[in-house]
Amino acid sequence: MDNPGRRPILRRMTQDTDLLIVGGGLNGPTLALAAARAGLSSVVIDALPLPEREDPGFDGRAYALALGSIRMLTALGPWAALADKAQPMAGIRVADGRVNDASVFLGLDFRSAEIEEGPMGHMLEDRHLRRALLAAIDAEPRITHRAGHAVVAQQTGPRARVTLDSGETLSGSLLIGADGRQSGTAVRAGIRRTGWGYGQTALVCALAHDLPHGGVAHQLFLPPGPLAILPLTGQRVSIVWSENAQTAAAFQALPDADYLEMLRPRFGDFLGDIRLVGARYTYPLGLSLANAFVADRLALVGDAAHGLHPIAGQGLNAGFRDVAALAQVLGEAHRRGEDIGAAPVLERYQRWRRFDVAALATATDAFNRLFSNDNPLLRLGRDIGMAAVQALPGLRRGFIREAAGLSGDLPELMRA
Repeated sequence: MDNPGRRPILRRMTQDTDLLIVGGGLNGPTLALAAARAGLSSVVIDALPLPEREDPGFDGRAYALALGSIRMLTALGPWAALADKAQPMAGIRVADGRVNDASVFLGLDFRSAEIEEGPMGHMLEDRHLRRALLAAIDAEPRITHRAGHAVVAQQTGPRARVTLDSGETLSGSLLIGADGRQSGTAVRAGIRRTGWGYGQTALVCALAHDLPHGGVAHQLFLPPGPLAILPLTGQRVSIVWSENAQTAAAFQALPDADYLEMLRPRFGDFLGDIRLVGARYTYPLGLSLANAFVADRLALVGDAAHGLHPIAGQGLNAGFRDVAALAQVLGEAHRRGEDIGAAPVLERYQRWRRFDVAALATATDAFNRLFSNDNPLLRLGRDIGMAAVQALPGLRRGFIREAAGLSGDLPELMRA
């Protein structure tokens, strides 16, 4: 019946599923694929429009994917479309340096040949990983992708429910927050965070260079913060360059040519001349840990659960471990006929991941504080320590296996 003069009626449709996954970046779609493999349906809710996620342009962002993460992507399917776009990591060189002395190597030399499993990881551009995950979830009938929609409210009880900005409501057995360090899912659930800033900012970009990189990644510790030089396909590298916040802001404001002039004394000339390719980014560095990874019918994964310093390149890999562990816990509960959103099920996931994340957070925090200074006594101590590790093959292989994501209590998706 017509209702002249009245506002139109907003229809509130409801869709039901096993998992409501808030966050369409990398962890959210990967969890949806892992859950589908366990027989669970999901809706992935992404605030970004689909064309923005599917943008094929190179923007300089890339990830160091550990071998454990690659095993999971292989098992779930996307790696088949990614292998020829990834750069195998033949080694990692770690050096303690100074500005204008970046080419001097005094530190560690880790080689993939020292372990039996092959390359300890691969470098992969964000655009390739993002698009492969989108294609995979689009092809999976158990997954519904709701792009361009934000969650404005959530409730938990007998079921988990979310309300979208369209007015639509969705319900599921379990709500997943995969929506980053500023997770609205965690905030709405009343989950507080513990953390601190480092007074550092990461400058991120990609470079083309004249000499081959040989698949070797470099981690150079400079007094203001670490400089990571990560090999991409072709004669290109991705860099994550940490400076104190004020200096980083000044560098980021420079034209490209002046920016490179600031970078060259830190980067060195071991790859010949360097040129910018793609965009330049910055983000503040800090530690941010959720005080709980689970709540009533809710679980957090990735940066929503833990935001770490990028010093060891383990941020995305730690998130993928969350995904693999949570998918295994939920899959086992589902096969036993348990309610996948019940507190005892979620507590199994939290127990599994909390210790590993706490250990990784402690290690990255300690390494950053130890190396981001020019104290001569600390410099002497850390150089002696690195020399000792370099001289002990067994200890060195242990570090390589840790970097490759092969140590600890691995979820099934990350095992050989």
